[in-house]
Amino acid sequence: MSELAERPSTAGQRLSAPESFGVSTLEPGLRPPVQPPGRQVSIRVQMLDDAQEVFQISQRAPGKVLFDLVCVHLNLTEGDYFGLEYIDHRKMTVWLDLLKPALKQIRRPKNTILRFVVKFFPPDHTQLMEELTRYLFALQIKRDLACGHLVCNDTSSALMVSHIIQSEIGDFDETQSWQHLLHNKYLPDQDAIRDKIIDCHRQHVGHTPAESDYQLLEIARRLEMYGVRLYPAKDREGTKLSLTVAHTGVLVFQGYTKINAFNWSKIRKLSFKRKRFLIKLRADPTQNSHHDTLEFAMASRDCCKVFWKICVEYHAFFRLFEEPKPKPKPILFTRGSSFRFSGRTQKQIIDHMKDSELKKVPFERKHSKVLSSSSMSPHSSSFRSQVPKESATSILLADQLDSARLEAKTNGSEGPPAIAPPTNGFPDSTLNSDPIRQNHKGADQHLLNPGPTCRANKEGPDSKESPQESPQVVANGSGPGDEQERGVTGIVDVVQIPEGQQLSPLTSPLLIEAGYVRHDDEEEARRKKFPTDKAYFIAKELLSTERTYLKDLQVITEFFQKAAGKDEAFPDTVKNLISSHYDPVYRFHQGFLKVMEQRLAQWEGRSNAHIKGDYQRIGDILLKNIQGLRHLTIHLQKHSECLVELERACRSSRKVEALCRDFEQQRVCYLPLYIFLLRPLHRLLHYKLILERLCKHYPPTHEDFRHSRAALAEISEMALQLQGIMMKMENFQKLLELKKDLTGIENLVMPGREFIRLGCLSKLSGKGLQQRMFFLFSDCLMYTSRGMTASNQFKVHGQLPLYGMTIRDCEVEWGVPHSFTLFGQRQSVVVTASCAAEMERWVEDIRMAIDLAEQNSNPNTDLLSTSPPENNLLVCSPEPLEDGAELESAEELCGSHSSLERQNHRGNTIVHVCWHRNTSVSMVDFSIAVENQLSGNLLRKFKNSNGWQKLWVVFTNFSLFFYKSHQDEYPLASLPLLGYSVTVPAESENILKDYVFKLHFKSHVYYFRSESEYTFERWMEVIRSATCSVSRPLLSSRKDLY
Repeated sequence: MSELAERPSTAGQRLSAPESFGVSTLEPGLRPPVQPPGRQVSIRVQMLDDAQEVFQISQRAPGKVLFDLVCVHLNLTEGDYFGLEYIDHRKMTVWLDLLKPALKQIRRPKNTILRFVVKFFPPDHTQLMEELTRYLFALQIKRDLACGHLVCNDTSSALMVSHIIQSEIGDFDETQSWQHLLHNKYLPDQDAIRDKIIDCHRQHVGHTPAESDYQLLEIARRLEMYGVRLYPAKDREGTKLSLTVAHTGVLVFQGYTKINAFNWSKIRKLSFKRKRFLIKLRADPTQNSHHDTLEFAMASRDCCKVFWKICVEYHAFFRLFEEPKPKPKPILFTRGSSFRFSGRTQKQIIDHMKDSELKKVPFERKHSKVLSSSSMSPHSSSFRSQVPKESATSILLADQLDSARLEAKTNGSEGPPAIAPPTNGFPDSTLNSDPIRQNHKGADQHLLNPGPTCRANKEGPDSKESPQESPQVVANGSGPGDEQERGVTGIVDVVQIPEGQQLSPLTSPLLIEAGYVRHDDEEEARRKKFPTDKAYFIAKELLSTERTYLKDLQVITEFFQKAAGKDEAFPDTVKNLISSHYDPVYRFHQGFLKVMEQRLAQWEGRSNAHIKGDYQRIGDILLKNIQGLRHLTIHLQKHSECLVELERACRSSRKVEALCRDFEQQRVCYLPLYIFLLRPLHRLLHYKLILERLCKHYPPTHEDFRHSRAALAEISEMALQLQGIMMKMENFQKLLELKKDLTGIENLVMPGREFIRLGCLSKLSGKGLQQRMFFLFSDCLMYTSRGMTASNQFKVHGQLPLYGMTIRDCEVEWGVPHSFTLFGQRQSVVVTASCAAEMERWVEDIRMAIDLAEQNSNPNTDLLSTSPPENNLLVCSPEPLEDGAELESAEELCGSHSSLERQNHRGNTIVHVCWHRNTSVSMVDFSIAVENQLSGNLLRKFKNSNGWQKLWVVFTNFSLFFYKSHQDEYPLASLPLLGYSVTVPAESENILKDYVFKLHFKSHVYYFRSESEYTFERWMEVIRSATCSVSRPLLSSRKDLY
């Protein structure tokens, strides 16, 4: 450090300014700009760490001189991403024009403070080559969070703040972290999520400040409001909107929601006229649209001009090869503005950083108590040593080519390096175009499994780099809850560029969303050359479904118990019963999820498990998990008692019933409440099916086969032991749900009654064929019509006892296709089905139910064996409707007033879906749907849209639920699948992608794209289970059970 003492002092020290503890110049490497002669004026500039510096510029100096002085002071090489902004005499925030004289813009320099801030936000922060640049970007994110510009959900906010705290005070310490949060304000509503911030900070042990900056930017860049500065405007109808500009083009926001985007490639011209901002679009040859000019009204002409200027600069910075040349001065008349972008474009920055020798610039971090590597090792030689390499999702393309040749020689082969594809296989944003992929040739790195690493075979025999642990990164920062996800979802892939060929800036990783080059016609060859182990995708399915399962448990253990705790009417006995038997299960699976995430990270190469094969298995941790789960069997056996006691509390107290009803209306409760109580038992079936697929895939000689077989034996024994309880709970839960959908009957839940099928049939009466909803139980058949009430319930018109009933085909007799007659003891009913297959299902189930009724002429009084006999909920209720009585008066079709006390949001249940789509579903279908639950990332495309949107999709209860991220607490939308057909797109549909399946119902068409052949087959399998009724092999087991 003796050499540093001999070097010239910083600008602030030369001017006798107070010592700054912010960003300082410890190793000056840039020359100050040459200034024109003239009197010197002092200008104050506030840095991103809130330190103020004073700079001397000439009166005639352009703005670029001041900006260069700031960059020299900071020793900042990548300064073109930043700018100087200030508030002018019109009270408007404007950018300093680098070409015009600074003092002509800053009219009162003594009273004006300029702010050095980020001006251009790149789509991928890994392109910021220097740690100093990433630190300044992190300070910008910190400032945007504090002032409320970066709007996001609580989980993303908490996670970003936790990374900021990690960079400032280091590893988690309970007292220190609490005190630090009390004395520092990072968010406007920080106190509300302080506990969540602390929980996130616990996860970052060992992260250096540089790693924390990296993870902060990784989360921030995925947020919709990242880098957004809103400019108020109105459309032609006067609707209040906001305009902003990004690297992709001009965006339109309503509030904080993006409602439209105009890509640069679609924009022909941007202009303004007085207060009107005009966007002229290129003509679309596929549409006969004459309205190619969009008009927005802003507050004033000055507002239009300010926004127009930043649009011009964004377009030039991200789209042009080089800085635009100045226009020649006109001889007589001027037309239009002479404003142009000044500075290096992004392409020029990339080329400069590629050609220059990168040095690690040492600097000080304000308020940071952690000794950063940046201040300890000023002679570090490589950028890659500064970035957490296991987390980097893309590296500068040109830099990859240079390093490829060197590392290929190190590994004894020629060719570019191998770069693993992303963990989820998809881009992290909507794709408007599909980039080009090329095959990798010659690299000897084995690429069996996708992972978010950007490694260029650094583990060769001559490599001296030791692997380091990967920092934890949330794949999508917009979801709440689970902070445990490891991995980055950026897009990188194997890239090969012919030697001597120059890269176009439009195919740079920075300038296309996908971040890589790919040829569609070579996609299949690439997959064949680099097959992916099926066991990896099985393990990934286990991880994704475990995340969904833990979210479902959280509905009971956190959200419902919190709601129940606020209501004094909720019985403490029920509250304690649920807490004591669900909380231990939730805590156990929390631990298992962390182990699974760590194992997948090791499998993908994102941690220090670099020895191939050591961690490419899951049988061992599954066996350990299932053995631990055995100790929770006593809790699992008590879950049926929890269900019974909760229902008893609802029956005995209107306040408890209202509490449960109100809770079901919350967005977190996306399924009927009682279904969540069954989730732990359902999860045993999922483990069993996953292990069966794993054992089927492994050869007996595989190292993981023995553990997988042992785990399968353990879970099969547990599932068999709890199967009776689970099936009874499922039937009880289904009866309780149907009770909410029906009116005109009070004794639906009866001892020994079992649900078999529900669906739509047409009943023949004096008025002709009328649509009716039929419900088949083990002792009777009910038929109903949809009531015209606010509760959307179905009115029961009649009950036909099954005992002594016969069934006969009457298609010829009545001349109605797919019709059959039900002969009861007191009356007969003629019904028709929508198709032959539907008729066959009903006839088969009714005949089975008749046999079941005759065998059980003395009903079993114990529906749920776990409930004490003397406290059995299912005692006989008041007298049912007289058998065969049919009440179809107009008054009763409208429903009674008492039915309005039921739930008022039951218009989207399975019963209503069957009614609207004229189909049916059986208890066997429900059981199969339980086994076929699935979740994971998919790309979705609508019929008439061009782009693909990445979503987290959960299949359960015959529906697809769509989330932006697996961390979201509630779904954005849902799609009931009953009645839909699932197929593969035809060639005429021009879906030129692999692993795409199509969902269609009438005119509704959706395309979904999966990441691999295995996931494609799994999604097709589970969706077919919901859209196609199956045979009845499970009925015999249910008959034996009851």
